[in-house]
Amino acid sequence: MTDHQFPDESLAQQRRSFAEVYAVLGQAIADAAFPGCAFGVLHQGKIVLLDALGDFTYESTGPQVTPRTIFDVASLTKVVCTTAATMLLYDRGRIDLETPLGELLPGFVIGRDDSRWARKVTLRHLLAHSSGLPGYVPLFHTATSSMAVLRGCLELPVESEPGTRSVYSDPGFILLGKALETLIPEHLAAWAIREIFTPLGMSSSIFCPPQPIRSLIPPTEDDELFRQRRIQGEVQDEHAYLLKGAGGHAGLFSNVPDLLRFSAEILSPKFFSAATIELFSQRQPPEGSSRALGWDTPSEDSSSGQYFSANSIGHLGYSGCSLWIDREAAVSVVLLTNRTWPHRESQTIRTVRPLFHDAVRRGLHYL
Repeated sequence: MTDHQFPDESLAQQRRSFAEVYAVLGQAIADAAFPGCAFGVLHQGKIVLLDALGDFTYESTGPQVTPRTIFDVASLTKVVCTTAATMLLYDRGRIDLETPLGELLPGFVIGRDDSRWARKVTLRHLLAHSSGLPGYVPLFHTATSSMAVLRGCLELPVESEPGTRSVYSDPGFILLGKALETLIPEHLAAWAIREIFTPLGMSSSIFCPPQPIRSLIPPTEDDELFRQRRIQGEVQDEHAYLLKGAGGHAGLFSNVPDLLRFSAEILSPKFFSAATIELFSQRQPPEGSSRALGWDTPSEDSSSGQYFSANSIGHLGYSGCSLWIDREAAVSVVLLTNRTWPHRESQTIRTVRPLFHDAVRRGLHYL
């Protein structure tokens, strides 16, 4: 993958080719969908667009977003860290996707009233969001430690027979992350940095950013509910915060160039095996689910817009981030924002994402 900062005249050409992209994102900022964004496009192994618009906050005196600004990428953690770790362990023959979760985390099955279904939950079910676990439970209202969060997830009811219902589940990925840690065995965040990010050259991808660089990261929220302070340079997700800044579901901070590097590996694998990428890209039961193993795939009214092929995978982040990879067209698109600033209420990002992706795909025709 070519990685460089475009010279002025080249960037000017990119802005002409992708004029619709700039119009969509400029209007989104004007509509307060987010105060600023960084974005990039990888096509046929080359970066064809890498730029940024707007500011860290809606105050015009604040810092401006740059193409290399690091963001809290929220649930992109699920694919870039946790799913990628599972893929690498699978490549190395250290993991069986049919392993019951209870074998790795016995607390998930011991003493349960619904142990019959709980004993059927496998790592594959967790990856496919078909475990039967609920989607989101605000454990942070009562939990005050990482152990309390883990215990809360272990004790959640399995609400349906595994494999029969698709429900996007944060608790499922928290448990998947903890299960992986029993196999590594060390903290998943540290292992992922050493075993995945460093080999792929993802030097800006970190967990728990140190204090000196926190001011260089756009804030995600003026938190009046939980921490009672401005959230900047520390993970926004409350459960990841209680999990000491890093969970299987959230906690990663990254930037556009790093995520394009990761995408390049998915499109032209040298680190992962091609067979493993193919396996993890396939939709999983139940019928009608768009979920692959860890990844999502395009569905009706997808955030990826109308031009990404059925052979595409991607994921969203609650903070306003997205990553979509079209394996057929060899295209990857990254959009990073802090749409939750200063509060979470705005859902305008849902309209912006498909418009943005459609504009990118149309812009590629001008290159």
